[in-house]
Amino acid sequence: MPATTRTTLRRGLAAAAALPLLIGALASCGYGSQSDDKGDKKANAAAADGRKLSASEVRIGYFPNLTHATALVGLQEGLIQKELGGTAVKPQTFNAGPSEIEALNGGSLDIGFIGPSPSINGYVKSKGSNLRIISGSASGGVKLVVNPDKIKTLDDLKGKKIATPQKGNTQDVAFLNWISEKGWTVDPESGKGDVSVVRTDNKVTPDAFKQGSIDGAWVPEPTASKLVSDGGSVLLDETALWPEKKFVITNIIVSQKFLKEHPDVVEAVLTGTVKTNEWINANPDKAKASANAKLAADSGKALDAKVIDPAWPSIAITDDPLASTLKTQSDWAVKAKLIEQPDLAGIYDLTLLNKVLKAAGKPEVSDAGLGAK
Repeated sequence: MPATTRTTLRRGLAAAAALPLLIGALASCGYGSQSDDKGDKKANAAAADGRKLSASEVRIGYFPNLTHATALVGLQEGLIQKELGGTAVKPQTFNAGPSEIEALNGGSLDIGFIGPSPSINGYVKSKGSNLRIISGSASGGVKLVVNPDKIKTLDDLKGKKIATPQKGNTQDVAFLNWISEKGWTVDPESGKGDVSVVRTDNKVTPDAFKQGSIDGAWVPEPTASKLVSDGGSVLLDETALWPEKKFVITNIIVSQKFLKEHPDVVEAVLTGTVKTNEWINANPDKAKASANAKLAADSGKALDAKVIDPAWPSIAITDDPLASTLKTQSDWAVKAKLIEQPDLAGIYDLTLLNKVLKAAGKPEVSDAGLGAK
């Protein structure tokens, strides 16, 4: 796992591991499921002792995905729970951004790890009333993987079928922007054009690739490494398209209601995530094993070494939300005519994060002028 962040120029709005953005009525996949009891024991080990904060529990959502490594490791190692004392962590897993946003808006989730596109979507759809981004979590981890027998250069993508996770999601917007900068055209709604953009769930993309129904995919990890293990070749790592090799793939968001009523709990969670990120970056191999153990607990199956070993170092873990890159991604979605120009003023509240960072002797991070007043 790289030390801090990684990425910043050509990335398409959105997010990770398969999270759609502010386009129309993006259907959700239902609410998250409670994590497996066995996987939660360590996460909640301290709940029985210690002083409770202003809430008896905090419900935290995340994806069973490597780009949500802070959540995976922080829960697996009990690092988040440790900071909460007697306030219990109640984890919930999700498979898509809209369902996590729905849970947050519906009051069944307090804090969530999520990509930039659904963060923007949730904020704009609620007219800025339901969530705030309170921290970064991960950068990078997105690759263009292709069938090397059909595609040998980037120019060969013309006329080919390339998958993205979902219309308007982070990778979809990034790919549409890349296509536009090549001078090619694609209808953003249908995906038809000089390149056929095939919106495909990450769960089925490897099978579609093996069957030849797609020629490649612009996807996050570990899907990218799964495709490589099936004979694919990495043609482009999206970090190369950003000037500082950094772009946000995962944020931490909070319900504004929960933030207002329980700032001490939110601060404790952020203290836990900052310590988790520090531990991940100092112990990459142990952290990789920890994340895989949590994935196994959540999904019933760990990732093969041939998948997790190349995927893990391509994701940079960071406290910095890389706010300027979220704005860039939003601009790309507007350019692609997937959304209208959003008002993102107030989407960030990094007050508690910067308090935690300062106490830890770390540099404060910027909201790029998009902070709450």
